[in-house]
Amino acid sequence: MATVQGLQSIRYRNGMARLGAAVTIATTDGPAGLAGFAATAVCSVSDDPPTLLVCLNKGSSAYAAVKANRTLCVNVTSSRHRELCGLFGGRTPVEQRFAAARWSTLATGAPVLEGALASFDCRIVSICDGGTHDVLMCAVEDMTSEEDGRPLIYFDRAYHSF
Repeated sequence: MATVQGLQSIRYRNGMARLGAAVTIATTDGPAGLAGFAATAVCSVSDDPPTLLVCLNKGSSAYAAVKANRTLCVNVTSSRHRELCGLFGGRTPVEQRFAAARWSTLATGAPVLEGALASFDCRIVSICDGGTHDVLMCAVEDMTSEEDGRPLIYFDRAYHSF
């Protein structure tokens, strides 16, 4: 079993499963194509300038397109997006993922999920190696938000809402 600074990887992953997080669907479109992935490793870095941090697994089917397009829309999902998050978190072909919802665009051209609690349309300004993941620093260029909705949370390897 692999170790993480003396810890077994499975122990680390089991501990991280106890850390609840908002579920987002991150999307891109551009010369490298349309792609998207479900992400929980997302957080605010700054409000001046508005910046998000997003972690992207290097093994993700979206990895090459995101890295080449250098755009990302981080769509904060609601409880009604549970099935959609399953599509974006699995091995579903990209066409099926996007066919399961309605989309629009803002400044970057990355797909904006209709009905998302918030959508942050970003340009990726830097990428840092984070082991199995790349850490993306994303400058927010535009955004939308909804007044109503219940957030979708990922906790203990399952979706929950409150």
